[in-house]
Amino acid sequence: MKIKEILEQGKPTLSFEIFPPKTEDKYDSVEQAASEIAKLNPAFMSVTYGAGGGTSHYTVDIASGVYHNYNVTALAHLTCVSSTKEKVRQVLGELKEAGIENVLALRGDIPKEGPIATDYRYASELIRDIKEAGDFCIGAACYPEGHVESASKTVDMEYLKQKVEAGCDFVTTQMFFDNNILYNYLYRIREKGVAVPVVAGIMPVTNVKQIARICQLSGTYLPSRFKAILDRFGDNPAAMKQAGIAYATEQIIDLIANGVNAIHVYSLNKPDIALKIKENLSEIL
Repeated sequence: MKIKEILEQGKPTLSFEIFPPKTEDKYDSVEQAASEIAKLNPAFMSVTYGAGGGTSHYTVDIASGVYHNYNVTALAHLTCVSSTKEKVRQVLGELKEAGIENVLALRGDIPKEGPIATDYRYASELIRDIKEAGDFCIGAACYPEGHVESASKTVDMEYLKQKVEAGCDFVTTQMFFDNNILYNYLYRIREKGVAVPVVAGIMPVTNVKQIARICQLSGTYLPSRFKAILDRFGDNPAAMKQAGIAYATEQIIDLIANGVNAIHVYSLNKPDIALKIKENLSEIL
């Protein structure tokens, strides 16, 4: 099923993300995590794409397993910053053969040593190629706080409009920890004529190292009540995990109460976290 059709139903939906292993010896553990999360019957599951496409076959394999073995709609990530057009055509062909209808088109992070290929500069270029390659439902990323590389939020919004004009059907947000940031963002993009569905990306933070890396990479704003949780429970792993799941749950409840129905959880291959959030929302969903 195409994700745009799921979102058009207007019901609260919960989806989860899986990332493939970096090496073959870790494949079985990731596949096991994917199978356990799939058993929670999410609206869909997304599978990320290795930097430079080095583990792209894992993305296709895991997405195919989620779809064919558990009848869960799969969303395969595809990044282009270090991919040739030939590589993109190859991966799209593999996805078609596997029956995967949904692709999340991303530029991807530029490697420290520079891009391996230069066929693509922007995600909008990738979206156009996917659109021409077949009947895919195409998602893209959006940044309520602005992309760290954008000169301003206005410039960042122009890039978003380019993605929509190129043919993306929905967008998923980068993680955020203050819902008001998303509400303000939704107002601004609707004013600019961006009407595609927006899926809210939520990250349950379960350890302090995790949030330090998030802030380093994305500059995400941390509200004072979230900082208080880190200060109080950061040295107690079990308490931090419980508090992080509770905070994410509260975010999700507030979002749904305010009409943001599509929730995507960055579950980091942790079935126990996915399960707990699903249980916390059992009557709401």
